[in-house]
Amino acid sequence: MSAEGVPKRLVIEDVQGLWVEYDKQSDTLYIGFGKGEAEESALLENGVIVNYSGDKVISIVIQGLREMLGL
Repeated sequence: MSAEGVPKRLVIEDVQGLWVEYDKQSDTLYIGFGKGEAEESALLENGVIVNYSGDKVISIVIQGLREMLGL
């Protein structure tokens, strides 16, 4: 991640709490890792949003998934 202020190393702490949800109407994929509350968000160059607290990834949001995958 090259977003300013984002820790260089983020960890996924709760893999067993993983959940995935796809919203077909908005073409958005949500990936969550447990039940934490995000303190910060970073918008990456590719449009992916990473929500995190400290060095822990809370969730990832991918908008425009079909286009990103070339579907």
